[in-house]
Amino acid sequence: MTEQIKQTLRDSKVARWTALVIVSFTMMWGYFLTDAMSPLMTMLEVEMNWSSSDFGFFNWAYCWFNVFLLMLLFGGIILDKLGVRFTGLMTCALMVIGAFVKYYAVEFISPASDAGYILGIRTQVFVASLGYAIFAVGTENCGITVTKVIAKWFKGKEMALAMGAQVAVARLGTALAMIVSPLIVKNFSMSTPLLLALVLLGIGLLAYMAFCIMDSKLDKQITIEQGEDETFHISDLKAIVSNRGFWLIALLCLMFYSAVFPFMKYAASLVENKYGMANEWAGWIPALVPMGNLIMTPLFGGIYDKYGKGASIMILGSALLIMVHVMFALPVLNYWWFAAFVAVVLGVAFSLVPSAMWPSVPKIIPEKLLGSAYALIFWVQNIGLGFVPLLIGWLLNKYCIVGERVVDGQTFIQYDYTLPMCVFALFGIIALMLAFALKKEDKRKGYGLEQPNIK
Repeated sequence: MTEQIKQTLRDSKVARWTALVIVSFTMMWGYFLTDAMSPLMTMLEVEMNWSSSDFGFFNWAYCWFNVFLLMLLFGGIILDKLGVRFTGLMTCALMVIGAFVKYYAVEFISPASDAGYILGIRTQVFVASLGYAIFAVGTENCGITVTKVIAKWFKGKEMALAMGAQVAVARLGTALAMIVSPLIVKNFSMSTPLLLALVLLGIGLLAYMAFCIMDSKLDKQITIEQGEDETFHISDLKAIVSNRGFWLIALLCLMFYSAVFPFMKYAASLVENKYGMANEWAGWIPALVPMGNLIMTPLFGGIYDKYGKGASIMILGSALLIMVHVMFALPVLNYWWFAAFVAVVLGVAFSLVPSAMWPSVPKIIPEKLLGSAYALIFWVQNIGLGFVPLLIGWLLNKYCIVGERVVDGQTFIQYDYTLPMCVFALFGIIALMLAFALKKEDKRKGYGLEQPNIK
């Protein structure tokens, strides 16, 4: 029996980790474009006359197709029906198309109001938002696909460590975007980071093609092991939607990520307005969050693999998240070094919860339904990723303008971020309550969230 199992490609440590490196590389550039414009809010205000509401509208576009047209749910079903190769290539292509539209809008459409309006929104803002919406369909569904790839290739192995490593590499893309985008704009143009992302996404698509060759070989090896019960049927989806533990994870994901990713969109502006850093350097502070993920997410994932305590890890991460936003809200220690310290703490929280949350889903949902399960979680998550930036942009424009500031002869709008930070802290409080409820449900149903992944 042992010899038969060792014949599969995923039993080779080199093979499964090589597969992980390839798909992680592709996702890294998706994350780079996701946040390529996040540290540019002030520059967009000055150079392209974007308001904070325009910036919020642009970030809201991330959920247009995924949430309103249910593209994430369809993507999950396609993934379970047609597999990781077809779905992955399709989603990588959508990322490239969306990146091109976004680049075209910023580079070739005039930011002036006389360039026209679409549905009451300036043409440049609307087209850039449309490109972002197309890209979001690709990157979110690619994220689901990569998560199922890891569940498939690391079944019974170092799954949490592998998922943590993939998240860490993806966060590197976020860190690079936060650091290099303002510097690139300062030396070239507003569209240059988008052009760079477009090229890198093209390379990521080629990398995923290489992974497809490996995955095809693995499928030929494991076909014999699969029985009729592994076939996906639409009717099986009721096993997901009727599972209370699943919904606790989905809602925890919504609340936790609503307090992190939308915050990252405005973090550079927060650092500029509250801590007085220049806009070309402000991205370095929020970049500490994903940079910390490089080490801590795989570390916590490895702890979960060996020692368990998945629900407890999520509780700790949610508690730290609340502390972070409270510290950002308090009118004290308005120094860059304090902002850097708080960003590091956020990096710890942002490592704890994902390292335990994503590997916990296969303990609750059967493997053949994982694509649909992750898709539904991502769909719920995208509600927050789309609407929370829109809310924060509206709050800033309506209630948080407190004057103007002059830096190097340029005049910028001055914002007070206390109210947005309180909103983010509220999301953290709800996430903490859901994490406790999940731990209680685990005790009742015996999912094994507190048990090690490696048997």
